Amino acid sequence: MATQHVIIGGGPAATNAMETIRELDQQATITLISDEPAHSRMALPYWLSSQIPAAHTHTADAAFFQQLNVDARIGQRVTAVDPNGQTVTLTDGDKLAFDKLLIATGSSPLDLPVPGNELAGVQNLWSLGHTQQLLDATKDAEQPRVLMIGAGFIGFIMLNAMHKRGWNLSVVERESHVLPRMLNADAAGMVNSWLTSRGIDLHCGAAVESIAEESDGSKVVTLDNGTTLSVDVVIVAIGIKTNLDFLDESGIETNQGILVNEQMQTNLPNIFAAGDVAEGPVLGSDKKEVHPIQPTAVDHGRIAGTNMAGETVAYRGSLSMNILDCCGLQTASFGRWDDTSDDVLTISNPTGLVYRKLIWQEDQVVGALFAGRANDMGMLNDLGMVKGMLQTQARMGAWKEFLQENPFDIRRAYIAAGVPQQLVSSTLLGRPSQPRKYRFGGKVSAVQANQSHTVFVDAKSS
Repeated sequence: MATQHVIIGGGPAATNAMETIRELDQQATITLISDEPAHSRMALPYWLSSQIPAAHTHTADAAFFQQLNVDARIGQRVTAVDPNGQTVTLTDGDKLAFDKLLIATGSSPLDLPVPGNELAGVQNLWSLGHTQQLLDATKDAEQPRVLMIGAGFIGFIMLNAMHKRGWNLSVVERESHVLPRMLNADAAGMVNSWLTSRGIDLHCGAAVESIAEESDGSKVVTLDNGTTLSVDVVIVAIGIKTNLDFLDESGIETNQGILVNEQMQTNLPNIFAAGDVAEGPVLGSDKKEVHPIQPTAVDHGRIAGTNMAGETVAYRGSLSMNILDCCGLQTASFGRWDDTSDDVLTISNPTGLVYRKLIWQEDQVVGALFAGRANDMGMLNDLGMVKGMLQTQARMGAWKEFLQENPFDIRRAYIAAGVPQQLVSSTLLGRPSQPRKYRFGGKVSAVQANQSHTVFVDAKSS
């Protein structure tokens, strides 16, 4: 009899699991339940900045679900999971049976617990609905005044989109510098200076005490240092929480997220979890962590889908990473970027807008920080190569000393240590990966596979 798969969620973990299951099992039944259309949150800033229409944020549509023979319950939520009866209950009261269940419910933004947080014009900026809400609120203003409360990664992606539109922007962050969970004080100091030079009003080391509404609908935000800010819209971006509430009394073990093993299985072997909601293996560590980033969600989904379809694959673990365009200044952090080890290579030139830090454990790079302009000394290529060093856990040997003496010649060490070959020869699932099959409007990519990557794989002949 065909296996009954139920997938809860519509983000990248859910859609990648769905496609992987169907690739491996043509007979299985698949039901996907999501309260929003399947989409990529990382595409929302492109919609907000008017670079793409809303439909281009979607990662599946009715025709695609039909093509894969998936029963898509869009607009529904799961209110309860019954592992013993192997059913899930939906908001409309319907119950669906499953043989295998994937929970990929992601995370939700935290609310700001201050007076005035319920006012119109005070909102989160996390979902399709939130993005449309902001666009509606600002459609009649040429240069709306927007205050963002919280200076974290997701908030700053949206800040960058609003900056591209030429909006009047302010930021309040209760920590002493922006991006406190991504950058150290030195790198963040460069970002602070850069944003200020771009006309963005920063208030670090301050917290919001209250929000009040004026007769014209504008908002007055009072900070704990006595500063008041007059704005049109307030964006609350103070953090996120995993979506776990519906699992109460289910018996599924949770901590910060749903605890999973290297197969993405929970403590109940026919129930899996993936993406922002999963607390899973970390590359190069025995710890389990929640890594709410899209690359991890994609990996989780493909690993979970493969194991749900009856094959056995193990996940090596996710690499903590954030890569961010701060209104024209590029920043990135990887792995143990906040490690206090003394074995580090640091280059800091605030005037020249260059910051690089490599954290070493013996001859392995275990963490890294970057800040700088994209066209400075091949920065974007360099951070990609350093990411490869961490992903492969490459032993750099004598090339560690070379990098200490030649910190901007990353490529030579990267190739000489064999990192490209390790990357090319490694696969997530033990077989060549397949591209996602969904394309907006059914269009086929015009870019075909080619040999352009060879220069990064093969050393030059002598």
